[in-house]
Amino acid sequence: MKRIMIVVLAVLVALTVLGCGKGKEEGKAEKAKGDTITAKMPQEMSTTIVSTFGGRANKAKLYMKADKMRMESEMAAGSYTIVRRDLKKVWMVMTATKSYMEMAEGKKEDAPVPEEKVKGEVSRKVIGSETVDGHPSTKYEVTAKVDDKTMISYQWWATDINFPVKSAAVDGSWNVEYKDIKFGSQPDSLFELPTGYQKMSMPTMPPGMDKK
Repeated sequence: MKRIMIVVLAVLVALTVLGCGKGKEEGKAEKAKGDTITAKMPQEMSTTIVSTFGGRANKAKLYMKADKMRMESEMAAGSYTIVRRDLKKVWMVMTATKSYMEMAEGKKEDAPVPEEKVKGEVSRKVIGSETVDGHPSTKYEVTAKVDDKTMISYQWWATDINFPVKSAAVDGSWNVEYKDIKFGSQPDSLFELPTGYQKMSMPTMPPGMDKK
């Protein structure tokens, strides 16, 4: 049971971090224009995410296809997560026990996949330019409002591939960097449950963790 709780908590942390990302559709030629960016959500890609959140570092492999996502996180070694927006389900797959847990994905706007803008974004401004992981990037200061809170973060938009290669909190409390980005077709099998795996019940979450 302790192992299952670790997996569940790792998934929740990783999905929260992923909500900070953005992206573009393969083959599109949209560019950053001043303090605005025109881009489309990526349909198919793979990348490695290096992140720090809540004082903990993590590395994860992310695969994406239209309405589907798979994440293999070091924080939850021996397991991986599949998000199926088309089915409105999230599967946490545990290879050691050949089992999986299932939960509802939630509202579309809360889906943990890269989007064109930061959730609740109201403005952004250019504050500089840097090279991130070999990509020439425009650095933005992004202001977003979620509920009654105003949050400011940084985003580094790679101008050579039109993709947000890095995002970070102004206070340094979290950061997310995308490395080894590859746009292109991903196998459908990555987003399906393995044959013969048994469904398990979700464990009871700690107080407050099950609330939006």
